[in-house]
Amino acid sequence: MFVPTTFAAALAMTIVSTICWGSFANTFKLTRNYRFELYYWDYAFGTVLISLVLAFTMGSSHGGETTFIANLASAAPANLCYAAIGGFIFNIANVLLIAGIEIAGLAVAFPISIGIALVEGVVLSYALQPKGNRNLLAEGVAFAVLAVILIGKAYGELKSGGASVSRKGVIVCVISGLLMGIFAPFVTKAMTADQPLTPYTVAVLFTLGALACCFFFNTVLMRNPLVGEPIGFAGYRAAFGKYHALGLLGGAIWGIGTVFNFVAASLVGVAISYAIGQASPMIAALWGVAVWHEFRGANSRAKAYLAGMFASYILALVLIAAAYKAGSL
Repeated sequence: MFVPTTFAAALAMTIVSTICWGSFANTFKLTRNYRFELYYWDYAFGTVLISLVLAFTMGSSHGGETTFIANLASAAPANLCYAAIGGFIFNIANVLLIAGIEIAGLAVAFPISIGIALVEGVVLSYALQPKGNRNLLAEGVAFAVLAVILIGKAYGELKSGGASVSRKGVIVCVISGLLMGIFAPFVTKAMTADQPLTPYTVAVLFTLGALACCFFFNTVLMRNPLVGEPIGFAGYRAAFGKYHALGLLGGAIWGIGTVFNFVAASLVGVAISYAIGQASPMIAALWGVAVWHEFRGANSRAKAYLAGMFASYILALVLIAAAYKAGSL
């Protein structure tokens, strides 16, 4: 099983995680007039497929008791359940995040949802696995909170400038963030309890739990949508092959980020790895502003808030990284 042996390697993996988590939603943005509920089926299958590919390659290298199949056989059943439950909860949060993206846009949905999740997830994960300097970690989380506040202020400036702002979109993102922060402690438990799971095994069970959730939650949303009219599977079957490919690609991008984040956590702890990975709103906001022009026509105050948001997330990243180094001295 491949795992990083230095902080530099683990940091590189968490940065890749950040880029992947902040970029996957672009594949949905490329599906013009396609319902997110339908996109999400392919996305969920993509996450499972990539987690299995990485489990049988990186997670099975060098042989021994830590290979994917060996770990799956020897792990405590409770830990398998923890990972799957974490995925189930995450899936509800992520479906709501994509709904928020459709309603409010990338530049707004990601910072609100993931910013809230970062604070909640880091606090709960650190309580279970206290790795790193607590004070520096807290300062980093505080800057992440500031970033969330600043993107909210920027969004408010859009309204004052005459742009359409959906209160529903903000509420959906807040609920998504509250749920998103709950999954990390389940991952922590699965990786630290007796007879623990390796990061690769966690990722497989996690994505399987998320896929299972789709048959419950995503089906309910198709019948009672947050946006638009109710839909059935006929729309999925009639979709362009390109749309199915984009969904699978989006799932694969997110899945790579997730596996890398879990693997890095084996060295630095879930709280730190999760916190760095959840700087993804900075990446998503960059896509939203630079590529999708979601703040086109925004006034100077909105742009200043956006600049402050980027600066706050960068400071959060630096402080959280420093928390590991200080805690390991």
